[in-house]
Amino acid sequence: MQDKVFISQLQVNTIIGVFDFEKQAKQPLFFDVEMLTNFAQAAKSDNVDDVVDYAKVSARIIAHCESTQVELLETLAEQLTTIILNEFAVSQVTLRISKPQAVLEAQTVGIEITRKKQS
Repeated sequence: MQDKVFISQLQVNTIIGVFDFEKQAKQPLFFDVEMLTNFAQAAKSDNVDDVVDYAKVSARIIAHCESTQVELLETLAEQLTTIILNEFAVSQVTLRISKPQAVLEAQTVGIEITRKKQS
């Protein structure tokens, strides 16, 4: 059984980018995260300790973005999916990162990756 925990449009203001002007000021990134897990134990116990806590996942994403500076969304996405798979009880994570200020003519641009926990 694969159940899903999701986070939608988590905003983090951070320094990211290749160009010099991008390295001068924080800009918003928006994160959409889908994590596959199993709710069976949590449903039986009704205990928050048995769930993937989306508040903790959100806090971990924010903390990583605030403490790490990279140039590429691809690098950030790989780092974050590795963290989520290693630190939380999920079997798969899909992460979409949107960078709305990257292309002025577009509402937003970004990337999406899916990674699975290695057996």
